[in-house]
Parts: sequence; C-alpha cells; structure tokens
Amino acid sequence: MMKTMSGGNCNLNVPAKNSYRMVVLGASRVGKSSIVSRFLNGRFEDQYTPTIEDFHRKVYNIRGDMYQLDILDTSGNHPFPAMRRLSILTGDVFILVFSLDNRESFDEVKRLQKQILEVKSCLKNKTKESADLPMVICGNKNDHSEIFRKVRTDEGENLVSSDENCAYFEVSAKKNTNVDEMFYVLFSMAKLPHEMSPSLHRKISIQYGDAFQQKSFRMRRLKDVDAYGMISPFARRPSVNSDLKYIKSKVLREGQSREREKCTVQ
Repeated sequence: MMKTMSGGNCNLNVPAKNSYRMVVLGASRVGKSSIVSRFLNGRFEDQYTPTIEDFHRKVYNIRGDMYQLDILDTSGNHPFPAMRRLSILTGDVFILVFSLDNRESFDEVKRLQKQILEVKSCLKNKTKESADLPMVICGNKNDHSEIFRKVRTDEGENLVSSDENCAYFEVSAKKNTNVDEMFYVLFSMAKLPHEMSPSLHRKISIQYGDAFQQKSFRMRRLKDVDAYGMISPFARRPSVNSDLKYIKSKVLREGQSREREKCTVQ
C-alpha cells in the first residue's frame, strides 16, 4: 500500500509502512511550535501566536527509500478533548513539552503522559500492537536563569526512569540547545532512520518534484549525500473521518472474535 503526497507539481508515493505521525503536546506558551519550527526550518520566532492545531508534513529520501513524517502541533488549551484523544490514537511518536519556569505546565505533562499510556494501551489491547511507545518529555527554556526554574532536573528524569522508550531532555528552542539531540534519540527509540534528525540530512526545495523519489536521486553538488528532506508546503491534516477509519481498520484487521473493552473517542 502506498500513500500519495501531492505537493506543487509532483506526486510522491511513500509506502504506508514508512509513514509516521509525530504528535507534540503540552500546555500553552511552553514553546511547542518553536520546537517544531526548529525541526522544520531551523528558525525561532520571537512573536507568540496561539496555536489551535497546526499540521506539517516532511518527506525524506534516505538511501533511496521514501519516508513520510506528519507533525501535529496541538493546542495547549485543548478545547476539544475528543480531538486530543484522536490525535493520541493516531500518533506513532510523541513529544510532551513543558516550560522549566512553569510548574503548572509540568503537571500538565504528567497528566498527558498518563492519558497517552491509557489511550494507547486500550488500542494495543484491540490490535495486539507492539508495546513500544516512543516518547520524549521536553523541558523547554533552559536558557533562562536558574533563579526562574520551577522544575528540578531529577523530577523530569523520574518521569522516564521506568521506561526505556521514554527519554527526558532540557532544551532551549530559542538558543537551539539540545534540540537536534532530542530528535535523534526520539527517532532512535522509534527505530526510524537517524537521518530524519534535522542536522543529518540535506534540506531541499519542492522544486525537485518527481525526481525526489527516485532511488538514484542525487544533487550534483552533493554527490556524497544520501539523505534528503523536503517540507510539503501544501499538506493538509487528514480529516477526522479519515483518522477514524484508520483506527477502525487497525482494529478490524486483527479480526477479534471476542468482546473487549471499547476504545472510544469521547
């Protein structure tokens, strides 16, 4: 099965098995969108704009194989709990962000971590999926003075100490401190190519079009590079109906013959 991504004048076919969704969650004003911006284009925006829900897509050609990473940058206000639950159900890797100078945002991350584990556990019981759940808990704004710190390092580390698929990082989206390292570890836990990390591939424009998905794709001036990444500027979030069908298909594929606890979006 192939997923077709349309962008500009090109159609990129990515195998479904190489398509993933990264979900970024956390309270408002903790820097979720700033971390996503660093990941996508290496920039930091000083002006704060509240996020309702932003969707991004990045496609990779890594040693001739195509990969797709959808990024869901969620609202910190979560006005629609059912949408948040659906985002968790469809997510493959997770980043939970809090601000080191805001104790309440850390408490929110603890609640989110618990919710993700509960929701995904329900789905795994129905689909017999692997128990692995790659997740990074990220304390942002470590560029601020220690006198403003409200969360100790050991408190963040305690949240991940019992799970080898969960890691803790203190980062600064503003100074770009530890951001690349965080993504490298996250993709490693998810068993994804290391080259998906921001600093380990060459960023190219969508102007390369259909040639991008060719196994022999190379840029003439970069013949030794074998990993490229391209942002799709026209990507749109799949509809709620599409996400629900995706979840339903995963459950039905297993052909469960006995009743199990319902895993509903509510």
